[in-house]
Amino acid sequence: TPFETDEASSLARIQKRVKKKDEEAINHLAERYYHGQLGLVKNVPRAIELWTEAAELGSIDAHYSLGVVFYTGKGVEEDKPRDIHHWQQAALQGHADSRHNLGAVERKNGNYELALQHLMISAKMGYEDSLNCIKDMFKDGHTTKAQYAEALLGYRDAVEEMKSHQREEAKRLWKV
Repeated sequence: TPFETDEASSLARIQKRVKKKDEEAINHLAERYYHGQLGLVKNVPRAIELWTEAAELGSIDAHYSLGVVFYTGKGVEEDKPRDIHHWQQAALQGHADSRHNLGAVERKNGNYELALQHLMISAKMGYEDSLNCIKDMFKDGHTTKAQYAEALLGYRDAVEEMKSHQREEAKRLWKV
């Protein structure tokens, strides 16, 4: 399909996929409602409804977004158990942001061992913020030098594994 420049055709294309129960299209539409984009009026309850549907259909990004909304309480009442549930669902399917957030929450709550477990997994997925959290935990005496070294090596391995000419070219073009 050619690149669409007008909001109406983009929205129509998304809605066509939503009718076919495409979980990523439903997630995308939820994002547009949440931010009031593509000519849609900002509607947080509708976004949550759509994210919930997308999550039930298997979208890990929808689980992540629900976690963020319930954690921050932006447009909805904070619900910590619900945010943790959604981040856990996404993390179990390999969502590095969700895994990092679980680690950050555990760190904030003083559960350093569990925080390290979550952060170690996401650091080894190439998630730099998790590596930095582990480094800070090491500086604060909550992890060992060996644990930080393990995270650093895992992070470097993941980053190296993800390198490709196509990714580098995409990064270069994105910065233009």
